[in-house]
Amino acid sequence: MKLALAEAIVPLVGRLHRDRGVTATVHGRSLVGKSVVGIVKAHRFARRVDDAELPLERTLSLLHLLCGLDLRPAVVDVARLGARGAGATLEERVRADLAPVLGLRGQRPCGQRDVVLYGFGRIGRLVARILLEHGDHPHGLRLRAVVVRHGGAGDLVKRASLLRRDSVHGKFPGTITVDEERETITANGVVVQVLRSDDPGAVDYAAHGIREALVVDSTGKWRDAAGLARHLRSPGAGRVLLTAPGKGTVKNVVHGLNEDVLEDRDRIASAASCTTNAISPVLKVLDDRFGVVHGHVETVHSFTNDQNLIDNFHSGDRRGRSAVLNMVITETGAARAVGKAVPQLAGKLTGNAIRVPTPDVSLAILHLQLSREVTGEEVNAFLRGVSLSSPLQDQVDYVDSPEVVSSDFVGTRTTGVVDGRATIADGRHLVVYVWYDNERGYSEQVVRVAEVMQGVRRPVLPPLAPLVLDVRRPDAAAPAGAPAGAPAVGVPVSGG
Repeated sequence: MKLALAEAIVPLVGRLHRDRGVTATVHGRSLVGKSVVGIVKAHRFARRVDDAELPLERTLSLLHLLCGLDLRPAVVDVARLGARGAGATLEERVRADLAPVLGLRGQRPCGQRDVVLYGFGRIGRLVARILLEHGDHPHGLRLRAVVVRHGGAGDLVKRASLLRRDSVHGKFPGTITVDEERETITANGVVVQVLRSDDPGAVDYAAHGIREALVVDSTGKWRDAAGLARHLRSPGAGRVLLTAPGKGTVKNVVHGLNEDVLEDRDRIASAASCTTNAISPVLKVLDDRFGVVHGHVETVHSFTNDQNLIDNFHSGDRRGRSAVLNMVITETGAARAVGKAVPQLAGKLTGNAIRVPTPDVSLAILHLQLSREVTGEEVNAFLRGVSLSSPLQDQVDYVDSPEVVSSDFVGTRTTGVVDGRATIADGRHLVVYVWYDNERGYSEQVVRVAEVMQGVRRPVLPPLAPLVLDVRRPDAAAPAGAPAGAPAVGVPVSGG
C-alpha cells in the first residue's frame, strides 16, 4: 500500500516542480527526484520531528490540492502544510499557509537566470551536478557554460567523463552526451557550452546568448575585488561568486547566517570556505543559547589536490609531504573567518587543521568555554532541535548513532552534522564534533548563495518559527511566541 501511494506521489511532485517551480519537502527533505522507496523513507523521517510517520495519504491529498492552486515558485513543506488552524477545512488552512505565493503565477519575479562555471575541478563539477540533476528547470538557475583551460585533443570527452563518473560521489544521476564539433556537453537535456580561456576578462559570453550571468569562480586564483572584477569585463557577465574565502572588501557569505549582507549593487561575493560554512551555524546557535567565552577549532580535514601524492617540493609548509601517507598539520583561517559571518564571535576563536589520508568528509572539533554550565543532554537536545525545526535545517544536521564513520557522510547536503554521541560537557567546558562533506555540502551552500545573488531564492512555506535565542534568559531556546520552559526550538527531546 505504501509503495502504491508513493508511486502516485512521484508524478505530482515532478509536475509541481517542473510547471510551477514548487518544490515539495518533508521537514526540509526534498521529494523532487526521489524514488518510490525514497518517498517512503522521507515520510518515515517525520518521526524524528513529530514522533509519528507522515501519512502518505495526507501528502497525496495535499499535492492534488496544490496542483489546483495558482502558485508562484516556492518550497512547500507538506509535513507542516495545513497543520495549524482549528475550525477550518484543510483547503482553507493550506490557502492561509500559502497566502504569500497564492494567486501570483503570472507574477514570477524571474525565470531562468544564467550561471557560468569558471573552473571545472572538484567544486565546479559538484556545483554542475547540483544544477543539472533535474534537467532544464524553468524557474531558477540554469548552467549555460563552463570555462576551462585548453587541455589538448580529446579533452572535452575527458572532462565530460569526470562529470559522469566520480570516485567519491559515484555516477552522475542522469544522461550525458558530448558534441565535440560544437564543444558542448548535454546533461539531462541541458546544453552546456564549453569555452576555453586563461583570462577571466577575455570570454565573450554574450556571443553564446548568455546575459547577466553569475560567474562562479572555483579556481581560487583571484580572491580580492580587483582580481575577481576581471570577470566583469567579459560581455554577458553580471556578477561573480568565489568558492573560496574572499580577501579585502569581498563579502564572505555563509548562507543561513549572513546572506542579508548582500545588496543589489554587489557584483562580487565569496561563499567563504567549506569549514567556515560547516562550523559557523553551529557556533552561532551555541553562542546565542549558552554564550561562548572563547574556543578552539581543530579540523581533521581530508587531503585536497593542492597537496602532493608523494614527497615533492611545495611552497606551503609540510604540504610537500605525501598526502596519502601522512597526517599533515597545516594552517586554517576558518576560525578567524567565523567572525565575519558571526560578528559576536570575532576574536574569540583559534584554529588549526590536520590533513588526513581520506579523499572527502572532514571533522571539526569545537572546544568551547561557555558563560554557564551545561550538560551534554541539554546541548544535544538543543542542537537536535535546531536541525529539525529551525531556519538552519539546510545547514545543521544531527546524528545519534554509535556506529557512524566519515564515509557515512559522503553526499551530505547540509553543511555540518553534529555527532551527538561524541558531545562532551564538563561544567562550562563543551566539546562538540561536527562532520561535514567538504565537497558536496559546501557546493550546496555555493548554490544557495548563487540563488540569492541572482534573485531566484524561493520562499519556504509554511515559514519555520525563528529561533529566539538569548543567553540571558532561561527560556532562551523557545521558538517565538512559545511559553517559558518550552523544549528547545519546540521539538521533543527524546528519540533519534
